[in-house]
Amino acid sequence: MRFVPFRRFSTLLGSVPRNSASANPKMDVNLGKKNWNPTPIPHRSIPEPRGQDLDVVNVVHSHLIHSDWTKLDCLSLGLTAFRVKHILLKIQKDYVISLEFFNWVATQNPSSHTLETHCIILHILAKHRKFKSAESILRSMIESCSIEFPSKLFESLLYSYRVCDSSPHVFDLLFKTFAHLKKFRNASDTFCKMKDYGFLPTVESCNAFLSSLLNFNRGDIALAFYREMRRSRISPNSYTLNLVICASCKLGRLDKATKVFEEMRIMGFSPNVASYNTLVAGYCNKGLLSSAMKLRTAMEKNGVPPDVVTFNTLINGFCKDGKLQEASKLFGEMKVMSLSPTTVTYNTLINGYSKVGNSDMGNQLFEEMLRFKVKPDILTYNALILGLCKEGKTKKAAFLVRELDKMNLVPNASTFSALIYGQCARKNSERAFQIYKSMIKSGFSPCDQTYGMLLSTFCENEDYDGAVQLLKEMLKRHKAPDLDILSVVCTGLGRCGKLQTGIMLCSELEAQHLLPEGFDDKFKTSEAFGEPTVL
Repeated sequence: MRFVPFRRFSTLLGSVPRNSASANPKMDVNLGKKNWNPTPIPHRSIPEPRGQDLDVVNVVHSHLIHSDWTKLDCLSLGLTAFRVKHILLKIQKDYVISLEFFNWVATQNPSSHTLETHCIILHILAKHRKFKSAESILRSMIESCSIEFPSKLFESLLYSYRVCDSSPHVFDLLFKTFAHLKKFRNASDTFCKMKDYGFLPTVESCNAFLSSLLNFNRGDIALAFYREMRRSRISPNSYTLNLVICASCKLGRLDKATKVFEEMRIMGFSPNVASYNTLVAGYCNKGLLSSAMKLRTAMEKNGVPPDVVTFNTLINGFCKDGKLQEASKLFGEMKVMSLSPTTVTYNTLINGYSKVGNSDMGNQLFEEMLRFKVKPDILTYNALILGLCKEGKTKKAAFLVRELDKMNLVPNASTFSALIYGQCARKNSERAFQIYKSMIKSGFSPCDQTYGMLLSTFCENEDYDGAVQLLKEMLKRHKAPDLDILSVVCTGLGRCGKLQTGIMLCSELEAQHLLPEGFDDKFKTSEAFGEPTVL
């Protein structure tokens, strides 16, 4: 059997991290073929049991149909993979007994189970549409086996297909399970092999693959796979199209998203609230708020009332753009429509007001939350703390931190960053550094912005020893300093007569490849530290 490579899809999958896909480096696919002659399904005969094998198979079968498990226990040690295989084939019409026997063997004599016995039970369960049980077995097999296993699994299912008089559902299940496990290359390879033998996955399984790709931020592969679905004449449903719109929006391709949205009606589907919300989010992420608002109006005209997600998305868009008046207006409209604001709604608004330094408005919204019994979370408190810190109200912020314990909430990286910001705003570099140490001790890593803010505060206070201490902390965590801030630190060290400290620091940064680009040889000479250059 020879597969024709489909280069575009193969190239995209090649960029998926190996921990989320098959380790098979070769990606042979025939998805580009519009017409193909399916390869006949191979048939591999199984030798019939004879002698003692036949006796054991018949005795076990008799005990099984009479549910006489006590008598079966004494026969467990005499079971071989060959005997188990024939017993399963003999009882395959009753999936309940088949599964009970399969599990019993796994407990009593696990060495009797082989890839072939596993495939037989998968065929039995798939034929009877017991997909949850089958997927559970498949997951265990895939997660516990080697890199080469997926291709062997498909082959084994294929060769036992006719013996079990199976259903195409078994291959669909394999494809979907790979999708759920985010094994994208294996899923794609299974899709190709299915097509080669005349099988096509269901649209629901294709949707599972698309959804997993989007959850892994691989919208590019999702769009490529959607094109292969269409080429393979797998009819999408409304959920498929919503996923395609979402993938296009995540990639910033609003033209593609809008086109699919408009084509939904032509394809016989009416855009639902999820379709609108996805496109609204796409417009908001691009800052196209007027287009997002027009779409919201279109929703109402087309009989699709906006929901909480619609308003939350729009409010977030306006808050990001600093248009808090428009965000508050939407908040009011939401209430008029009897849509109850959620924690997300309040968090978005509180965060918006905090960023512009209006902690009073943020506090009013917080009190409203409590009044309407909307439970605040750590994001709520982080937004409030940030607002207070921006205004230099560090004592009030510290009080809110103490409240977290009462609310069974744990501070996170953003909590510490906000507190560090507050101390830096007050030029209290020593206290900011203490909070930084607490942050590290709690297992959180500061972002580049927090490091930059701390370094700038040390420099403003002319505390270059503190700046050096922080830079050494950054070295431990392989964090590169900003070019301008490092230049200020080095110049300050030179003026303080600590030329050697600055030069050694730059050497350590260079050794770890953390010296900022542009900090060339002239910055590493005495001139950079406020002294005449030595020629």
